[in-house]
Parts: sequence; C-alpha cells; structure tokens
Amino acid sequence: MTYETFVASLGAAEPPTGISLVLQGLWYAGRQQWEQAHTLAQVTDRDQRHNWLHAYLHRQEGDAANAAYWYRRAGRSAFAGSLADEWEQLVRAQPEIRR
Repeated sequence: MTYETFVASLGAAEPPTGISLVLQGLWYAGRQQWEQAHTLAQVTDRDQRHNWLHAYLHRQEGDAANAAYWYRRAGRSAFAGSLADEWEQLVRAQPEIRR
C-alpha cells in the first residue's frame, strides 16, 4: 500500500483489512478518532512503533509530559514539527507502506 492509498482510505467506513495495529491506530488518528487510536496504541508497550504512536496521541491530546514518556519508550526525541507532519512520518515509517 502506498501513503496516498492509505490517506485515501480515511474516507472509508473501516480501516483497510490486513494492516498492522499501529497502522490501524494511525488510521483512526487520521480520522480524529482518538479513543479508538489510543486503545490500539495500548495493546503493547514492548514495540517502539506502538510507543511512538502512543507518544503522538498524547501530544495530539496536549499532554506533553505523557507524550515525553512515550517518546523515551520509543527511543525517540519529542517531535518538534506539526502534528500533521508527525502523522505522515509515522505512516510512512510503517513496513506496509511502500516507498
């Protein structure tokens, strides 16, 4: 799947089938459905991709301290750009997204 295909899927009623939980979380985040995205981010704290998603969501929520904790768990510095830019980087970093 390409980034453009993923973005276009945001208009569908459900996320694309067969995608990872992180990409599902990003799909819900892209539709401003924070609770559904957060539920998926919480599935595990042992995966850096989940932790980055979790950090992004708390940043989106405006909870900088909680976001900072999850950025550390993800092995990343806090993102300095816009939420839209971070969302795009997160999506593009997923293995299912072709470059």
